[in-house]
Amino acid sequence: MIKEDKGKLIESIGAELSNYPYVYLVDVAGLNSVDTAKLRRLCFRREVKLMTVKNTLLRKAMEKSGIDYSEIFPALNGSTSIMLSNVNNLPAKLIKEFRATSPKPVLKAAYVEESFYLGDANLDVLINIKSKVELIADIIAALQSPAKNVIGALQSGGGTIAGVLKTLSEKTEK
Repeated sequence: MIKEDKGKLIESIGAELSNYPYVYLVDVAGLNSVDTAKLRRLCFRREVKLMTVKNTLLRKAMEKSGIDYSEIFPALNGSTSIMLSNVNNLPAKLIKEFRATSPKPVLKAAYVEESFYLGDANLDVLINIKSKVELIADIIAALQSPAKNVIGALQSGGGTIAGVLKTLSEKTEK
């Protein structure tokens, strides 16, 4: 490959890395063409970018980025594909879902929420990291809960008071 072409590829990979805050390195070697196509379609539907890259080019692109990816450089061996996402746990969930029918992809490393995760053993940890949307939903639910309790108590109390008043008014009439 010509040096100019390598430079363009490094810039292209670097641009993709800068567009997505969450990076997963996976091994998809050994998947047949049918399973590879299924994985690519699933990634496309879930808005996860899947790219197969050369380790040396990926390393150079990572070195040129503004983030210190040096902790995941040991994972850059063998066949490497990168999964890029705007949602922190989406690629991990996708990997787990796809592995229900196939032994691959295998998680090699991930950069999520400014932390590095090395090895496939961290897949469940990554799945359980809440996304920004999930955290916002939890906060809203927590804020709504006391208000709902107060409203519920007032409504049930109002019914009780009305019942007591009605009973008292009926007793005085007799």
